[in-house]
Amino acid sequence: MYKRTQYQTIIKRLKEPRHFLQVVLGPRQVGKTTVVKQVLKDLGLPFQLYSADSVPATQTGWISDCWNTARIQMRVENKPEFILVIDEVQKIKNWSEVVKKEWDADTFNDINIKVVLLGSSRVLLEKGLSDSMMGRFEEIRMTHWSYPEMRDAFGISLEQYVYFGGYPGAAFLIEDEERWSQYINGAIIDATINKDILYDSPIGKPALLRQTFELGASYSGEIVSLTKMIGSLQDAGNTTTLAGYLNLLGDSGLLTGLQKFAMDKSRQRASAPKFQVYNNALKTVYSDLTYKEAILNRKEWGRIFESAVGAHIISNAFIGDYDVFYWREKDKEVDYILKKKSRIVAIEVKSNSETYNAGLEEIRKMYHLYATMVVGEGGMKVEDFLSINPDKLFE
Repeated sequence: MYKRTQYQTIIKRLKEPRHFLQVVLGPRQVGKTTVVKQVLKDLGLPFQLYSADSVPATQTGWISDCWNTARIQMRVENKPEFILVIDEVQKIKNWSEVVKKEWDADTFNDINIKVVLLGSSRVLLEKGLSDSMMGRFEEIRMTHWSYPEMRDAFGISLEQYVYFGGYPGAAFLIEDEERWSQYINGAIIDATINKDILYDSPIGKPALLRQTFELGASYSGEIVSLTKMIGSLQDAGNTTTLAGYLNLLGDSGLLTGLQKFAMDKSRQRASAPKFQVYNNALKTVYSDLTYKEAILNRKEWGRIFESAVGAHIISNAFIGDYDVFYWREKDKEVDYILKKKSRIVAIEVKSNSETYNAGLEEIRKMYHLYATMVVGEGGMKVEDFLSINPDKLFE
């Protein structure tokens, strides 16, 4: 079975003496539980794996019950160490307080239980971690599968990856696009919105949240003002509501609205967003064109192509800790601006034979850029770009 790079990180840390809880976080359906199961199998240490997915949120004692079962098993079997894994832990109310209490109790009593927590709601997990777990945990971040991973694990071609994206669970469904579409809608979009976002966020208009996602995903790779969006949505309220929904969708690894790059923060916030999905499957699932039709439609394939590059960039930003923007002044535009500390990288995506870019030329005059590059025609091959972590561009 294919092993992602996080496998080595997790197994290394669990072999170390007990110092920190290990928190594996990332979007739904990217293989968090699978990689932890691979580690548990290969480590050969006693373990218990629990999931809070179907546990009532108010049942806070459930975490303590899991922990006590692990302690009993460890003691009865006379094991020197034990691994406790709790999946979807963020579903339990006040989970971080209970975890802190049990972890500190083991530390005080010299009980060698190593703990791994998993969660698909990044915002809920990080909120709990920041509330009371400081100094007790390490994060292991996972994001959507890259092109090399999907190619090596499932034999996916470059064009298939650009259109169908990087969800491993959907790889064997791409020959049946209706089944593939049902999987993306049910296992990813519906599950994320209903189980992660609506689960703990006070949303006044759930239907509007879903409409915002669907419209934004279909426009992935394009700049659209929130005011214009309001005219396309039913019962849309105001731009502040839509901006708040975009933040929630971004925290859940579905869709974000990139801001215009400017040194002035107020100008960034006032700009029209450039919509960008975190996985291109989230855009093409709303396409009117099949995979074969899209490839033959030069204009539509150009949009899909650019969105795939953008998805690669923002997905890796979750791990690489860099910020992503776009830039536009009048008729000049640069598709993606990456910023990490003081270093700025400008990237233009070309899906046609037009190689000169006035936007790159103009932005070089305005800012001290660390690097500029073209992806596609006249620049780095898209296959090569999708095979690197954009964080490497800052080195």
